[in-house]
Amino acid sequence: MNFRKGDKIYLQGSPADAIYLIQSGKVKMTVVSTGGKEAVIGMLAARNFLGEGALVGQTIRVSTATAIAPTTLFRIEKKAMARALLTQPNLSEKLIAALLVRNIDLEEDLCDQLFNHSEKRLARVLLKLARLPQHVGDEDAMMPMLSHETLAEMVGTTRSRITYFMNKFRTMGLINYNGELTIRMELLTDLVLHD
Repeated sequence: MNFRKGDKIYLQGSPADAIYLIQSGKVKMTVVSTGGKEAVIGMLAARNFLGEGALVGQTIRVSTATAIAPTTLFRIEKKAMARALLTQPNLSEKLIAALLVRNIDLEEDLCDQLFNHSEKRLARVLLKLARLPQHVGDEDAMMPMLSHETLAEMVGTTRSRITYFMNKFRTMGLINYNGELTIRMELLTDLVLHD
């Protein structure tokens, strides 16, 4: 399946009848509270699964998946995936590994929300985005600029705080943006590791 930037892959509350594997592109995962507040709960890139809750009895989607770049996915029906996991140990290992990595990321995100101030949380989010597969090993990672609104949703703060910190990071030489965002990996990592 091919999606353009901004296309919804599935919506929160829709039937959970398949699992997806990202072949290329990027997907933003969001949830909306009953009060209407939206939160970004993840950014996924190539070789990540999404919608895996369908495999464990989830009948409706608990999040919305949106393509944030041109994206190609493999859609696998729930029953077909369950059969494949039983008969293909290699696929089972890859799915388990992907889920364990995602679980570790979620635990780190929770600790980050509980114990770190918004400036450090923003630095960590930028580093996570820079470590998506296409940037592995790069000293400086370049990527399309995300809106400050999206970054605020990911960090759990206001857009104005994100703007303040992004300007501060640029002044400090940790990032640069001119149409694209350049993240100076080593310098930003130092900020995260040392207060």
